[in-house]
Amino acid sequence: MSYDARWGDDPRDRDDHGRDLSRGSRGGSGPRDRERVEPRDVFVDRVNLPRGPEREHVRVRDHDYTLRGSESRTLASVGAFRIIPAHDLRDTFDKPLEPRHGELWHLRDSGLVETVRLDRDTTAVTLTKEGRHLLEASRRDADSPDRQTFTHGVQRPRELKHDAEVYRAYLDEAERLHEVDANIHRVVLENELKAEYQEFLQERNRDRDDSDGRPDRDPSEIQSWAREHNLPCDDQGHVQFPDVRIEYDIDGRDHTLDVEVMTPHYRGAHAAAKSGSGFALYFSNRSGGGGRCGGRTPSIIEELLR
Repeated sequence: MSYDARWGDDPRDRDDHGRDLSRGSRGGSGPRDRERVEPRDVFVDRVNLPRGPEREHVRVRDHDYTLRGSESRTLASVGAFRIIPAHDLRDTFDKPLEPRHGELWHLRDSGLVETVRLDRDTTAVTLTKEGRHLLEASRRDADSPDRQTFTHGVQRPRELKHDAEVYRAYLDEAERLHEVDANIHRVVLENELKAEYQEFLQERNRDRDDSDGRPDRDPSEIQSWAREHNLPCDDQGHVQFPDVRIEYDIDGRDHTLDVEVMTPHYRGAHAAAKSGSGFALYFSNRSGGGGRCGGRTPSIIEELLR
């Protein structure tokens, strides 16, 4: 038997192995009401997809898939970060994903993900349009003001290696947050923050036939916007954006943690600006790991850990 959204109850209470998302079924509580979850499970908690070790049928419109919990977690994590190295993802046995077989092969064969070679030793994973559509159709947080954004495909090809490090930096910081009983709500990537900034810059140009497209915000207005969004900005109105912002709460009080991945190609003024931004800095050595160096926000966490 397969689950039909018209039943109106949770398919996990039934003795079957299927669910139908074609009608946009919803379930679960809001992200601020749920129990604290492990860092790797934050994003799959936003969708109504299989969570157990056995594969279940999932239907979206005229498409039928089979997924187990670890595969649902992979899809949601990759959707949240756009691109993640396969070796940073885990299967149902808590082993790194292998590109040529197992769960990653199954997801790729299902048309939900595609893989990209970063170098001889590293394969990264990104969603297809079909994979993103599956996540969007299964959202629990559709009406939430802090809904998690899911993306697909490769963006900034020349920055692939850098962008692929962001998930590992998130895991390092999220583990530290987990130790102080933080409840992580979502992550916001750099391009999302910049898109919001561009909307602010262009707000006065909208619907104006005589606009030349150039923003007319002065430095004081930009500084005010940056303060409202808790982003560093200099006297000339140059705003610094992190690679990822982690939004979380501790005991009901909201916080943000901005994280920047520092790779070997960072040089000169650019490196100096990032170092002075107050972001938590994650130093990647591209050889199987990295380390962190904190700015202003991590010091709060460290005090709580004492």
